[in-house]
Amino acid sequence: MAVKFSQDVISLTNLKTNPGRVVKHVAETHRPVLLTSRGRGVAVVQAVTDFETAEDERAFMRAVVEGLSDLEEGREVSLRNAKAKLGLK
Repeated sequence: MAVKFSQDVISLTNLKTNPGRVVKHVAETHRPVLLTSRGRGVAVVQAVTDFETAEDERAFMRAVVEGLSDLEEGREVSLRNAKAKLGLK
């Protein structure tokens, strides 16, 4: 999902003129668009499904890192104890 600066940077003026084109572009390319004002980046437009996918991936990676940290610190529970605590057989 790397931004292609030749295609994915749009001024606010262009967004105001043709918002449908910007929405179609992010939906088709699955890349975010950088919105600019006076040559400076001010916002990013991204398809909702792509945003949700990225958020899910970040949450998963945070959980993996937290789990690895727990293992390093000796904070672990046996499978038997975990099942018992969750009421599983």
